[in-house]
Amino acid sequence: MSVTTDRPAPSAPAPLSQLPPGSGLRRFKNRTATVVLTGAMVLAMIPLFLIIFEVVNRGIGVVNLEFFTETEPPPRRDGGGYVAGFVGTLYIMALAILMSIPFGIATAVYVVEYGPNRLASSIRFFTDVMTGIPSIFVGLFVYGLLVIGWGGLGFGTFVGAVAIGVMMLPIVTRSAEEMLRLVPDEMRNASYGLGARKWQTIMRTVLPAAAPGLTTGSMLAIARGIGETAPLMLTAFGSGLIVTSFQGEPQGSVPLQLYRGAAQPFEAGIDRAWGAALCLFALVLLFTIAARWIGSRASIQK
Repeated sequence: MSVTTDRPAPSAPAPLSQLPPGSGLRRFKNRTATVVLTGAMVLAMIPLFLIIFEVVNRGIGVVNLEFFTETEPPPRRDGGGYVAGFVGTLYIMALAILMSIPFGIATAVYVVEYGPNRLASSIRFFTDVMTGIPSIFVGLFVYGLLVIGWGGLGFGTFVGAVAIGVMMLPIVTRSAEEMLRLVPDEMRNASYGLGARKWQTIMRTVLPAAAPGLTTGSMLAIARGIGETAPLMLTAFGSGLIVTSFQGEPQGSVPLQLYRGAAQPFEAGIDRAWGAALCLFALVLLFTIAARWIGSRASIQK
């Protein structure tokens, strides 16, 4: 003898027009929170827009072809440019990129693919600590280690690039680690199933899949490093002339020339500093927008 029980049919969801009791209070709280957060965002953006307006207003009249092709004249004289700073910044950033980005991505690969272990945990801990270290401490570290220590390399391009590379390294490592963790394990298992070794899986499957995210993190690190001033004051030291030597001679950079130009009492030098600030702002904005665009394109393709 079988006993059958009739299960009640699932009730249809109530229409949205029939709001349950208390929904009016919830809607009021939601709207209030939305208004408060929107107002807070607007208040936070007001100083940003004021800074942008002031920089553009003061610097747009200085930036021209001469500004990128001529060296800085005496502080009292009008005209001239920061070509030495642009060349030095390009030189330092090229070396810093070669030092930090490959090493940072390799470190993230070890932490994600060969961890977890004590070494990977230690790397993650020190990376988090390095992210919050003030840039002047990095400059002091490189100054004590390379400029006046270990044979006394002196000021120059190489030690400046080391300082900027140290600033960029934790950003590259942490962003690369997060991007590598987003690669599905199914892709790794499929590669192993086809007979690939671990290093082949990493090089041919994991890294290509995470390439857009790795590019985004690297560009954000470049945007951070290109505007640093404090580490270069203690390592590159600065120069108003174009310097091509690798090490042993003070190297110029746009942030250093901007800092020293803004400290001058002469109007011409201050105007050039505003032009340099506008150029740095444009470069950082360009790298940030490009990084966001690459990240959004990667999300759309997925």
